[in-house]
Amino acid sequence: MLNCPLMKNTTVISVGGSLIVPDTIDTQFLTNLKTLIETHTANGRRFIIIAGGGRTARRYQDAAKEVATLTRDDLDWMGIHATRLNGHLLRTVFRDIAYRVMITNPDDIHDVPPQEKLIVAAGYRPGSSTDLRAIQIAERIGATHVVNLSNTDYVYTDNPKTNPAAEKIEDITWSKFRKLIPENWDPGLSSPFDPVAAQEAEKLRIEVAHINGTKLEALTAYLRDEPFIGTRIHS
Repeated sequence: MLNCPLMKNTTVISVGGSLIVPDTIDTQFLTNLKTLIETHTANGRRFIIIAGGGRTARRYQDAAKEVATLTRDDLDWMGIHATRLNGHLLRTVFRDIAYRVMITNPDDIHDVPPQEKLIVAAGYRPGSSTDLRAIQIAERIGATHVVNLSNTDYVYTDNPKTNPAAEKIEDITWSKFRKLIPENWDPGLSSPFDPVAAQEAEKLRIEVAHINGTKLEALTAYLRDEPFIGTRIHS
C-alpha cells in the first residue's frame, strides 16, 4: 500500500449528492468544481472523487416506500445507483482528464494507471454510504486525509436548520464526533459523515476535513495547508 503510485499528491474527496443535485442539477457547482480540479491537476495534483446520492437517492427511496414494503437492501441499492448516476455525470463533465472507468469496488483503485489525473468513484455495496468508500480508497492508497464536501460550512453540535442554538465546530476528535451522529447506518440517513465511515476513519486514523462545496475557496485553502473555513475531524 505505501508504495502505491497514486499515493503521492493525491486528494480523496467525497462529494455530497446535495451539492450535485440539491433539487435540480447544479451546473454552477459543477462548473466551479471543474475549474478547481483542472487548475490543480495542471499543477501536478491527482484527485479521486466519490459521488454521493443525496436527494436523488432519497426521492427514489421515498417513492418506492409509498408503493411497496421494501427491505433495507432494496433502499440501499437505489441509493447506490443514484451515486452511480451522479458519478457518471461527474466523469462525463471531466471527460478530458478523468479515467475512463468509474470505480465502484474500492479494491479496483489498484488497477488505475498512475498517470491518471482524476478518478471518479461511486457506491459499491449495501450497508454504508459513499463516505465509507472514500475512507476505504484512502486506506488503499495510503492517504491520511479525506475531504468531505457538503452543503454546510461546519459540523455543528446539532442540526442548525432545526436548532438555532446549534454551535459550529472547527476541530473535533472522532470519539467526540461520533457522539453527535447516529450509531448505525440507515439507508437515506442524513448525517455530516456516515457512522460506519466515521468508525473506520477513527480506526485508520484518517483525518476528514468537512468543507462547504459551494465555497470552494475553502477547499483551495485546505489543499494549500492554510487555515480554512470548515471542520477538521481527527483521531
